[in-house]
Amino acid sequence: MSLDPAVIETLKGVSTATLTTVLLKKGLRNVWMRGTKPLRPGQERVVGPAFTLRFVPAREDLATPESWASPISTRAAIEDMPEGCIAVVDAMGVQDAGIFGDILCARMMKRKVAALVSDGVVRDLEGVLASGLPVWCDGMAAPPSVAGLTFVGWQQPIACGGVAVFPGDIVVADKDGAVLIPAALLDVVLAEAPEQERMEGWIMTEIDRGVPLPGLYPMNAETKVRYQAWKDAQ
Repeated sequence: MSLDPAVIETLKGVSTATLTTVLLKKGLRNVWMRGTKPLRPGQERVVGPAFTLRFVPAREDLATPESWASPISTRAAIEDMPEGCIAVVDAMGVQDAGIFGDILCARMMKRKVAALVSDGVVRDLEGVLASGLPVWCDGMAAPPSVAGLTFVGWQQPIACGGVAVFPGDIVVADKDGAVLIPAALLDVVLAEAPEQERMEGWIMTEIDRGVPLPGLYPMNAETKVRYQAWKDAQ
């Protein structure tokens, strides 16, 4: 599971806002993962294939500190993560149990995982930030995961922030949160998203010089001609 470096480079130049617009035009309205906020201000945009992890509600006989040594554990899942992946964690939006802490995030950095994305929260905030792992989540909490969640597996279809995520789907995360690109639509997005960014960049230059919005955004026929002329001159 890996992405061509050229694909990563292209998508790093496309905002999540633009991606949601492109995917909306393809009929996909639900691709932004709710609760996925950058943990550290100024985190750069990240791109990678989804490596999924799934929690269910805590059950007292299973959600115990002893479960951390189980073959089915977050520890085992981390050792299965390939370089460059984005760990996408279904924590069901639980906000009072930290799914990962400093040690697990430090290990993910050693394994060259690109980022952690979750609709839940992390713990050991100071250590997580010190690890350098880019994290998108819904905050932080002191209690461990077993205080409210049971880990049940990885590389399965999950729901993260209300979005269906399948292993190998592509995730892009920036200051607006994390967005999912279904793997089957990657080529379409790569073909259309950079042009959407370029067009909106041109529109911003028109705004800067005082052009009013009607006919500019969205473009009417006359504006499209002017835009095409600008592109041809580049």
